[in-house]
Amino acid sequence: MRISDLNWMQVEEYLRHDDRAVLPIGSTEQHSYLRLTVDAILPDRLAVEAAEPLGIPVFPVLSYGVTPYFREFPGTISLRVETHLHVVRDILDSMCHSGFRRILIINGHGGNGAAQQYVLQWMADHPRCKVIFHNWWNAPATWAKVQAIDPVASHGSWMENFPWTRLPGLDVPAAQRPMVDMARLRLLDPKALREYLGDGNYGGYYQRPDDDMLAIWKTAVNETRALLTGPWDSAS
Repeated sequence: MRISDLNWMQVEEYLRHDDRAVLPIGSTEQHSYLRLTVDAILPDRLAVEAAEPLGIPVFPVLSYGVTPYFREFPGTISLRVETHLHVVRDILDSMCHSGFRRILIINGHGGNGAAQQYVLQWMADHPRCKVIFHNWWNAPATWAKVQAIDPVASHGSWMENFPWTRLPGLDVPAAQRPMVDMARLRLLDPKALREYLGDGNYGGYYQRPDDDMLAIWKTAVNETRALLTGPWDSAS
């Protein structure tokens, strides 16, 4: 359930019998022919589908992340690393103060990696709370499913092209794009990176059959739901 569908009194009642919550975080950035908000749409939807049967509230997605390398693509919004960490800290502080003690962060953007390390520091300072930081797309079972379907997959390619992230009525190239040179990519400034990338796809087909995508999604939902029911007690 989305916490936006509850009032404060209902949240207070929930906290009398459970202290779990989910926080999706992502980014607003270029994704080739896909929506700019792919990295926000996917963790948000995944959080809701994974948590719904368990009755665990999902907080609104943090739709802005750290993505300075894409700033020459119009529509991309990037936070400074320190800004992003301050926002994550303030959100976690508020959740903890309310009484949420077990928090699953579902991350949809690779550039948010600094937050994953920061969470360890935050937990050390808040020993009453446990936080799991979940990069959903490369979690073991989900990534294995992606690789089984097509090992040539990356940013802005088919692996992010779900029915709910693509734009209607928009044709995409049919050919498989060769993988970019990641070592070279990491050395480029934003203008040079845009020139090198072209449309923004890092490599792979632009779209695959929906049956493939739904199989990946089912795996991701199940893998994420297992985190909400499994590791908390063993981490005590």
